[in-house]
Amino acid sequence: MARKSKELPKEEVEKMFYKMCAVIAKTDKIEDAAKLLRDLLSSTEAEMIAKRIKIAEMLLSEIPYKEISEKLKVSYGTIFKVQEWLKISGEGYRQAIKKTKGESLKKTRANYDYDPENWNSLKRRYPMYYWPEILLENIIATSNKKQQEKIKRVLNQLGKIKKKDNLFKKIEKIMKRRSRMGSQQSK
Repeated sequence: MARKSKELPKEEVEKMFYKMCAVIAKTDKIEDAAKLLRDLLSSTEAEMIAKRIKIAEMLLSEIPYKEISEKLKVSYGTIFKVQEWLKISGEGYRQAIKKTKGESLKKTRANYDYDPENWNSLKRRYPMYYWPEILLENIIATSNKKQQEKIKRVLNQLGKIKKKDNLFKKIEKIMKRRSRMGSQQSK
């Protein structure tokens, strides 16, 4: 019986990975690449990879999480993972999208470059420093109505305190933005 890939040396796994990439790159036609990938991947694996590429494309086009989730039937967590890869490295996604979509990438590429005067640019460049805030934003973005009501009640209680810290103000701002988006969508 064959050994598990966990037991293979890392160098051997890398060689096999690059061999697989070379085989795919050598295909002359899209149809041939599709046949090869259908043979290599289960339908679920192929769907997952295709969705990740589409999610990256939509994120680079600044399409909101909610719209991506509804259109592709994916969770906010999946979208967030792709977003994080785009922030951390994402060159593979960007190159694939550039080759298949053309000039539209140039319009959005500037959004991922570092601008020291832009707070969101700083957060994207150094997500580990801002993980609590990013986590809170994602919790609020993915919360259901019942959870949102609980958050609002806590904010109301905290609102009675005279001195409000920056975190309170940030959560309050996110909740207001979220409720505005909800009321616009219900129209």
